[in-house]
Amino acid sequence: MFVHWAGVTSLSVPTLDERAWRETEPHTPHPRKRLEAVAELTRNGIPSSVLVAPLMPGINDDPRQVEEVLELAGEAGARNVTGIGLHLRGELRDVFFDWLRQYRPDLVDRYEELYERGAYLRGDERKRLAALVRGRRGSPTGHSPRRNARGISGRDQAPQLRSRSEQPRLFGG
Repeated sequence: MFVHWAGVTSLSVPTLDERAWRETEPHTPHPRKRLEAVAELTRNGIPSSVLVAPLMPGINDDPRQVEEVLELAGEAGARNVTGIGLHLRGELRDVFFDWLRQYRPDLVDRYEELYERGAYLRGDERKRLAALVRGRRGSPTGHSPRRNARGISGRDQAPQLRSRSEQPRLFGG
């Protein structure tokens, strides 16, 4: 749900569909709250991105639903939006397939095909999912920011952090 890498904070917002969210991510913060966090981070000068992840065929890959996430991410000030298909590594594969059999038996055969070679979606399906956000890749406005020689745009650079001794303490002391 939260990643910090190369000076950019990323929050996952896989769907805004209430049913899909409750079924696939129980006990997690509501996706709209995550978008509110992106907006708050942005207001405070912290570059933030949104990961539409995991994208799950037949569950949260409806183009209209993805477009809504993209629009709200743009409104929240996300620096970029990236879509990532579901990875089923290790024990997660069995857990997910058990969930499918219980809640979405209509999708079991499809997922067996999509993941027949392992933990990652077939290439054609990864490309299809990437195309859902491709027009918006780079930034929520659909335009990639100019980048310097190191590949970082001026607006993507993290704000200068204070030294550890100047950082406020979360729990006093």
